[in-house]
Amino acid sequence: MEELRRQSPPFLPDIDAMVGPAEAPFMAYSTCSTRDFYHPEFVRLSRLAGHEPFYHRKLWEWIFVLHHAFDKGAVGEGRKALGFGVGTENLPAVFARAGMRVTATDAPPEIGIAGGWTQAGEFSQGVETIPSLDMERADFERLVTFQCCDMNQIDPSLIGFDLCWSSCALEHLGDMRKGIDFILNSVEKTLKPGGIAIHTTEFNLSSNNKTMDSGWCVLYRRRDFDALVDEVRARGHEIEAFRVAPDCTVIDSFVDHPPYLHAPHLKLELQGYVTTSAGIVVRRGK
Repeated sequence: MEELRRQSPPFLPDIDAMVGPAEAPFMAYSTCSTRDFYHPEFVRLSRLAGHEPFYHRKLWEWIFVLHHAFDKGAVGEGRKALGFGVGTENLPAVFARAGMRVTATDAPPEIGIAGGWTQAGEFSQGVETIPSLDMERADFERLVTFQCCDMNQIDPSLIGFDLCWSSCALEHLGDMRKGIDFILNSVEKTLKPGGIAIHTTEFNLSSNNKTMDSGWCVLYRRRDFDALVDEVRARGHEIEAFRVAPDCTVIDSFVDHPPYLHAPHLKLELQGYVTTSAGIVVRRGK
């Protein structure tokens, strides 16, 4: 019965058939929710980023970054964007297409190899490995540069950016505090005053007490996000309260178990915990 449950995902309606009104709230919560997939802006941004909409939390993370970057006014001709742990994401190309100068970074090779990212095809070792979407390659490489960056020790040369982002990378820095320190450093060391930092990571839905707090992956609890909001505000920056999306469909309640089906993959079981994606947006103060 357990194996049958694991291999029996819910019916997945066509996302285009389920799209609702444009005036409906979009990305109103901090955590991954099916309701966002049914918004026309999700569909538009997915295709802008070179993806057909599908029920996967990784796509939600990329759209979370794009939506808030545009919505907060961080995207524009001649502005500077910094991506951490970009791997083979399409986001650098989306921002370059908007006329931004993008510095795409990933971990130094020794960290990427140790973490298994090279085998998973999620590791970038140069600008040539980053997709350019429909941009001419020469135009892409004129606007996008690559640099190795240890997220635990951000290179002091990475300064003066209007936008920085990461997509599910900071939970792999060793422990929970290192992830929090990375968020704060990304705001205070790399951004201009008024610049926007957007980061996604793992959210523990199973417990507000027990969690994975160190090792190859950590899972942030509700209380950790609430504490982060308080710390960010105390340091003079702007951040909205952490809001957990209420489950609204059967798909929201489906948990993908190993070996993962990835259809749908909004929630998954990880080392005995149910987790999903969550995002935070910070505007740097003075």
